[in-house]
Amino acid sequence: MIKVLYFARLREELKTESEELELDESTADIIALKLKLSARGDLWNEIFGGDETVMAALNQEVAQSDEKLKEGDEVAFFPPVTGG
Repeated sequence: MIKVLYFARLREELKTESEELELDESTADIIALKLKLSARGDLWNEIFGGDETVMAALNQEVAQSDEKLKEGDEVAFFPPVTGG
C-alpha cells in the first residue's frame, strides 16, 4: 500500500484529503500513479491527465515524475507554489 495525499486546491476540488492505494505494476512510479488517477475520469482526468501542472512529493521531498514507488511510500500532490 501507498498513501496518497492531496493538498490545497486539489483537496478542495477532489473532495478528499487522502487515500491508500495498492501498489502494483500500474503504479510503478509517480507518472504511472498520475495516469491511474486520471483514468477515474472527469475531474480526475482534468487534474492528472490534462495540461494542468501538478507537483508531487515522495516521502515529504519534492519528486520527479519518474521516481519509483515502493511499499509504504507517501505521495503528496499539490499545485505549483508561486510567491511574490
